[in-house]
Amino acid sequence: MNNTTTRKELSSQFLKKNHCAFFAALAVSILTGTIGLLASWILKEFIDLLSGQSNFTLMELIYICLAFLVAALILTAVDYASRPSFISRAMRQYKDKAFSLLSSKNISTFRKETTSTYLSALTNDAASIENDYVSSILPICTKTVQFLGALIMMLIYSPLLTGCSLLILIIPALVSVITGKKMASIQKEVSDRNTGFVSSVTDCLSGFQVIKSFRAEKDAFRLFSEEDRKLENTKCRLHKISGLAGALGGISGLITQLGVFIVGSYLALKGGSLTAGSVLMFVNLLNFMITPLSDFPKLLAGRKASSGLIGKLASSLDLNNSTTGSESVKSVGDGISFENVSFSYDGEKNVLHDISCDLLPGRSYAVVGSSGSGKSTFLNLLTAGSNGYLGNIRIDGKELRDISPDSLYDLMTVIQQNVFIFNSSIKDNVTMFKDFPEEKVTDALNKAHLEDLIRERGSSYLCGENGNGLSGGEKQRISIARSLLKDSSILLADEVTSALDAKTSHEVINEILDLDSMTRIVVTHTLDEATLNRYDEILVIKDGTIEEKGSFTNLMQNNGYFKALFTVANGDPALAS
Repeated sequence: MNNTTTRKELSSQFLKKNHCAFFAALAVSILTGTIGLLASWILKEFIDLLSGQSNFTLMELIYICLAFLVAALILTAVDYASRPSFISRAMRQYKDKAFSLLSSKNISTFRKETTSTYLSALTNDAASIENDYVSSILPICTKTVQFLGALIMMLIYSPLLTGCSLLILIIPALVSVITGKKMASIQKEVSDRNTGFVSSVTDCLSGFQVIKSFRAEKDAFRLFSEEDRKLENTKCRLHKISGLAGALGGISGLITQLGVFIVGSYLALKGGSLTAGSVLMFVNLLNFMITPLSDFPKLLAGRKASSGLIGKLASSLDLNNSTTGSESVKSVGDGISFENVSFSYDGEKNVLHDISCDLLPGRSYAVVGSSGSGKSTFLNLLTAGSNGYLGNIRIDGKELRDISPDSLYDLMTVIQQNVFIFNSSIKDNVTMFKDFPEEKVTDALNKAHLEDLIRERGSSYLCGENGNGLSGGEKQRISIARSLLKDSSILLADEVTSALDAKTSHEVINEILDLDSMTRIVVTHTLDEATLNRYDEILVIKDGTIEEKGSFTNLMQNNGYFKALFTVANGDPALAS
């Protein structure tokens, strides 16, 4: 899907199943444009009546006024029902579609992007699109009708005075065009600054604990304040231009009205066809030409800037690593094999070098090594984190690149150090909002050792934002229960116990190892003898290569790199030499 297609798909959401509300609101906008024109005509007839030059009686004009008020009330009622409904549905469908396209991205692409791009697009940018793109359609229609209607009425009553008016209107027209172009460029800059500001806020909030522990509050404030200053300075420039445009438009409009009033009065005094009421009507009608001329550049600049925001989001949504895999794998009967796999993030320095190993179905594997050795990269490749590796990774004999992403996601469950928790019930977080038989849910809760939590708080207990109502161990157990319900063939765990105390860490790892129906691959920094003895095989990675592999007992007997790691981790560095 290219940018043009995605952009059209996003834009089409504004009117999708929304035509009735839109056309009702549009009809009201068009008719509303005639209300002001009619009011100017009624005012003319009342003034001409006072000077004895009207074709209507007082009662006739009163009846016309009553009909005018009834029509205005009806239009107000229709507008009340249609306009908010149209705008609300349009924006809801736009954001829903954007999020749907976002959620269809593959994992490897999303890892390379910044979440602030989408946070800004679905909040600040969406607000701009609502105000300057969706909502602006209706006032543009109203002002267009007013401008054309005023021009036609003026031509009917006095072509000469209309010509003079159009000459004088050049002044506000030039002011509007100049300021409108300037506002369009600044509005785009405001959007870019918003993205940077949201990114700064996200960083400060997500790293709050780190900031406090390193007493870096002043530095965090400095970063936040700098981005805020850039944003507000840009917005200040926008407000200045907008204010200047309004002031210049008001002054030029006043000059135009005075000019028309003077010329109209001169023509009326010369004894032409113009009456006093006609001159006053001309001045009023001129407002319906000056206001659109003043507002159109601003409205159109806003629409252009907002259209750019839609295109900007479409470009981000289109960023997706090409995935041609279409093969399906239902289970892991033959296991997983790495065949001479090498990988580099930057295309120059390899993180993994010539990795070869076989991971048999239903067995448990610990992946250990020092920090930066390539353990997590090894695991990420299995989740299709990148298809830019050399060599082959095969699952049941099928190359990983050829397996469809959906099939791969069904095949695997990933447990990470930071478990994602919705601000919903424990049960919803375990089932991920899907329907399962009650006995299956209960069995998963029990196997994950969540029965005490359920007994104390109940399955409907709200977990809080990002699970702040739960302990680290409870969140990890929820992720284990999810894995059991999903019934995947492969379970990948990446440093899941690094933030847990020793007792909870031991319990969680043992609970993972008890899931003997799955192939379990666990990246761990915890080198505990009792736990390591439970793994079927330990893969020891050093500088991106598999240095050793085997059972705990065999590795210790080898007196190699693993034994050095183990002895240092367990507090006896003298034995490591």
